[in-house]
Amino acid sequence: MTAAHVPLNGPRWRTEPDRLYREMRHEHGSVAPVLLDGDVPAWLVLGYRELHQVTGDAELFSRNSELWNQWETIPDDWPHLPMIGRGQPSILYTVGERHRERAAMVGGALEEADPVELRAYTEQFADELIDSICARGEADLIQEYTTRLPVRVLARLFGFADEDGPGLVTAALAMTDGQETGMAGQQHLIASMGRLLAARKERPSDDVVSRMLANPYGFTDEEITHDLMIMIAAGNDPTSHWMGNSLRLMLTDERFAASLFGGRSSVAEAMNEVLWEDAPVQTMPGRWASRDTRLGGRHIRTGDLLLLGLQGANSDPQVRTGGSALTGGNNAHFSFGHGEHRCPFPAQEVAEVIARTGIEVVLDRLPDIDLAVPPNTLTRRPSPWLRGLVELPVRFTPTPAVGAAAT
Repeated sequence: MTAAHVPLNGPRWRTEPDRLYREMRHEHGSVAPVLLDGDVPAWLVLGYRELHQVTGDAELFSRNSELWNQWETIPDDWPHLPMIGRGQPSILYTVGERHRERAAMVGGALEEADPVELRAYTEQFADELIDSICARGEADLIQEYTTRLPVRVLARLFGFADEDGPGLVTAALAMTDGQETGMAGQQHLIASMGRLLAARKERPSDDVVSRMLANPYGFTDEEITHDLMIMIAAGNDPTSHWMGNSLRLMLTDERFAASLFGGRSSVAEAMNEVLWEDAPVQTMPGRWASRDTRLGGRHIRTGDLLLLGLQGANSDPQVRTGGSALTGGNNAHFSFGHGEHRCPFPAQEVAEVIARTGIEVVLDRLPDIDLAVPPNTLTRRPSPWLRGLVELPVRFTPTPAVGAAAT
């Protein structure tokens, strides 16, 4: 480790990332040298234009992790291996025409999901979760709601049994936290996807997995299994944090107070504001330079790892000159990525339906909801990649469960 490198961990990433981004820009410019666990060096791309360049040039800044010039120094138990894998047969590390075919398979399988059914599933599971807390008058919306809702909906879409949802949640959280349980979480997801794949090969159904198996591109079971794992991890955690960060904003920012009293248009505004100002995915690995080049005044060597600083680019003062103003309908943020490897559009639509419906159910079911602790006491997950709350304690007037009222 050198004084010039910024460790990509520590409490400041959770408590004051905006200030840290400003300091890094001031000292290092739009491309900053950082260290991952174990003093592994990388570049964090903070500039909006530089990130646009990196994500728009899939040949120079490749998704092929085999190019990394640090592999010989990476131990087998490195906590970030679930996020920065070697030889992973998944959509994340496929390049060229094969990646385009893979993206078409994933996008097509999700695109056929009925949006009316998707919203109905989300409302059903959201109501069940709210039923379990509404009579108490207090709850933790993160642990008891947002972390549990997206994966239950996704599990239904994919073809899992509803009771498999809790285990999938635990595994996905472990994988993306970058802690010692990350590999175990990844293995749980792979095993779960493999069992579901085998069941759907024997008995196809109208679900995402069956549609992926019917793809015309000849992908292997192993490839589809890894893609399903990525879809669960990428679909659950960011969507959960999108909900949690949006609810936090509506509960703490007077600009969105109308959301709490029936102003549903401002729910969408708050969700878009979060994608600019408090993105669920802060940093995304990664790209690898296929040859020596320069970026943001930095000499990038062949095989160097570049981390996509999505939130850093969103807050780049060269493009966000009015940082205090609402973003309105501007969706030119990087929160879903950009370029050939961006989040497929059907996946974005699924995430938005789940997040918005989940928020609206909370506001409909819990009258006069209010934050139960000072805003500055809320803590964030210890992940170098994601930005989400550990808890969101709220209080409200107790109400009867919908299920109980219906019976």
